[in-house]
Amino acid sequence: MRVTLLTTTPDPERTVAAAARLCYSDASIGQLIERSAEDHAALLRRILDLGHFSVLEHASFTFGVEGVSRACSHQLVRHRIASYSQQSQRYVARTQPFEAVTPPSLAEKPELLARYEALLHEIHLTYREFLDAGIPAEDARFVLPNAAATKLVVTMNARALHHFFQLRCCRRAQWEIRAMAVEMLGLCCQAAPILFEGAGPGCLRGRCPEGAMTCGAAEQVRREFEELRNTP
Repeated sequence: MRVTLLTTTPDPERTVAAAARLCYSDASIGQLIERSAEDHAALLRRILDLGHFSVLEHASFTFGVEGVSRACSHQLVRHRIASYSQQSQRYVARTQPFEAVTPPSLAEKPELLARYEALLHEIHLTYREFLDAGIPAEDARFVLPNAAATKLVVTMNARALHHFFQLRCCRRAQWEIRAMAVEMLGLCCQAAPILFEGAGPGCLRGRCPEGAMTCGAAEQVRREFEELRNTP
């Protein structure tokens, strides 16, 4: 899996703080933008503490994601307040063996891993046979598995990202999208540390919202995400 932060709203924290201050000020937008970094930081923390997240929608973050499975991307696109561009299996035909994602649970069992890899090889041979027989790639792709790797460009605003991180950084999330979400959060914390100070699974800010389904390791999770924020 490869996750990169391609671009953000220029100076996202200053932009969000100015938008928030505008709601309560008759000053010009230029004057609001020029307020000190300390003023912006204090206002942002107050906004986040109060849960006034609408102004976070003025800051957008665009990621490049490679080497995730179609099973992962199917989960990702359920987050509808976002923009997605995904590599097409209709227009990108695989003449070479397709890249595939291997779940760790299979990688730990050599006999099952061998069967898994043999099945992927057989699928590739069948797919190539269909292409060679003149079957369009848009139809030959019907045999490709959820394991097939894909690439995406993903854009979300900061408010949508907070919600995404709350759900997908949780230990109860599926392992692959959780790994992707943690990578994305780390990049966001570097680009806009104040905006994402409290971002992450719900247990960072209080009791675990999963109730009886909790992983039972809230303190360990909090330490894990504290280390993430402090990693350069």
